[in-house]
Amino acid sequence: METTEQATTATKTSVDFQDVYKAFIARGRSDDPILALADVNFRVEPGEFVSLVGPSGCGKSTCLNLLAGLSKPSSGQVMHHGAKVESINTSVGYITQDDNLLPWRSLMANVELALEFQGVAKAERQQRAQEFIELVGLGGFEQHYPHELSGGMRKRAGIIRTLIYDSDVVLMDEPFGPLDAQTRVILQAELLRLWERSRPTVLFVTHDLVEAIALSDRILVFTSGPGTIKRDYKVELPRPRDPFHIHETPGFDELYDALWTDIRTEIEKSRGSGVG
Repeated sequence: METTEQATTATKTSVDFQDVYKAFIARGRSDDPILALADVNFRVEPGEFVSLVGPSGCGKSTCLNLLAGLSKPSSGQVMHHGAKVESINTSVGYITQDDNLLPWRSLMANVELALEFQGVAKAERQQRAQEFIELVGLGGFEQHYPHELSGGMRKRAGIIRTLIYDSDVVLMDEPFGPLDAQTRVILQAELLRLWERSRPTVLFVTHDLVEAIALSDRILVFTSGPGTIKRDYKVELPRPRDPFHIHETPGFDELYDALWTDIRTEIEKSRGSGVG
């Protein structure tokens, strides 16, 4: 029987993966499932910014899909605020590599979209959308369509369209991956500024260790597939952080080297086993 203390802890915890396994069935090969995740256990507390890093194919994005309810674990439980995720989880925001802006809607109309679904009155949603548009420096582009915006501008629009939804948990799957290095750092700084406003819980998938260090409170390193948590690093670097100069922060080099050593070991392990 669950104790009162355990129930209280579960309620306070934003995200809780409990003994999660996930296997995929390849088309035409039902007798040979592919194990993507094995015995994944971690918790994320309210307001934490947690990055998931590891070799390609280790199940990082699968974790986000499980929490979003887009997929179900083969065994184990995925919990959101103490409730088991068993269907599409509309309480979380999800930002992918693609901006997913609707091409027939203007920037303003795209940013308003979540509020429109929530039934927010037109005047209020336009006011709130305008505030977010100004926050990320897109003022003056309200009536432009996605094809008239640069890649970085579209990415800004996609981020604020999700954040305006005011989800307590935001999932981000390599949102800056396709962008050039300079634009990435600019958007990292803007993301931190937006996150500081309301401190949602963030699960952030990235292959960029510098990005993970600049943004995160904790970094979870996954093993090569089937993925499990190899190490949970607490990022002790002080906030607020400046992604432009994060390399100069005391403690950065030591953390980067430890992360890279872990990941390099997993990459070599997967090559040695013929995986990937």
